[in-house]
Amino acid sequence: MSYRPDAATDDGFARRTALFYAAYFVFAGLHLPFLPVWLEARGLDAAEIGVVLAAGMAARPLVVPVATRLADRRGWLKGPLVAATWATAASMLLLQASHGFVPILAANALASLAFALILPFADAFALRGLTARGRAYGPVRLWGSVTFIVANVGGGLLLERLGAGNIVWALTAAMLATALAASLLRPLGATSAVAAPATAGGSLWGSRSFVAVVAIGSVVQSSHAVLYGFASLQWAARGLDGLQIGALWGIGVVAEIGLFAVSGRLAGRLRPIDMLALGAGGALLRWGVMAFDPPTALLPALQCLHALSFGATHLGAMQFLAAERRGATAQGDYASVVAVVFTAAMGAAGLLVEAFGSLAYLAMAASAMIGTVIAVAARR
Repeated sequence: MSYRPDAATDDGFARRTALFYAAYFVFAGLHLPFLPVWLEARGLDAAEIGVVLAAGMAARPLVVPVATRLADRRGWLKGPLVAATWATAASMLLLQASHGFVPILAANALASLAFALILPFADAFALRGLTARGRAYGPVRLWGSVTFIVANVGGGLLLERLGAGNIVWALTAAMLATALAASLLRPLGATSAVAAPATAGGSLWGSRSFVAVVAIGSVVQSSHAVLYGFASLQWAARGLDGLQIGALWGIGVVAEIGLFAVSGRLAGRLRPIDMLALGAGGALLRWGVMAFDPPTALLPALQCLHALSFGATHLGAMQFLAAERRGATAQGDYASVVAVVFTAAMGAAGLLVEAFGSLAYLAMAASAMIGTVIAVAARR
């Protein structure tokens, strides 16, 4: 990987963390699009697949805040991260051995509980270690975006070669690689202290700035629900083929990677709330145009706005949380609220698209507008 910290702080922390993100997002890039294919191959119908996936998502906000609070009290970050990766790998083996709706439901719920813990702990660990070493988060995290898109494309080829029944074996291999990478992460060590908590002490939820960041992140990230759930179907209905649709998704991720690559230089010029405001404004523009069925030639430019709607929003939240000593708790609470709001938005998106077609993006624009208003108010 080409990213290298300065010699004075080159203890391998950034490189090993980048390797971890690369491995983790191979798993995520296979899991998101292809687990439903495996479930169908195991004989589950559409309703059962929906229940299995929803149950896994619903359980996450229950376990993540508890685990992250315990970790902060004990001063743990790497230990729970390593344990969560190995537990997820073991759960995937159990899932592969499961047949029938109820066993698969139980095994996937168990896997989802372990999997849900990985990213909050990983981001808290990475932010604390990188900040203490004077390193930017974005140039390290971008390797996850790179491998995510590679896994999306490669997973389709893998599916053709190995068949749907072997998808969980591929997921298990990817998570074993993630667990190994987690085990090899450099310890935080004495450099892990941060200058001051972003919430200036007291309860996280008693901090207006923390509440604002969570609110902005939740409504802006959940505003992607129509895009994530239905854009491919809408583009296919226009006559775009699989290659063209894949290219459009790829453009968005490449734009995101570009922002992550330069984020270190932006961090000194833009406050976290400024990044969040850019993200919310970018989302508002993106969905406002998408609502009116723009010409196909405009879609690549609109996909470039993913750098703002997702990338800037994510980076702004991470920059804010990097200054929080209760990093695991802050990450866990943020991730849990985003997951709950996004799940609700995805449920509403299906109804909106069925009733209004592309005008469903107006609801997403309204969500982004709420985020924009909060961000502008918080900047003052």
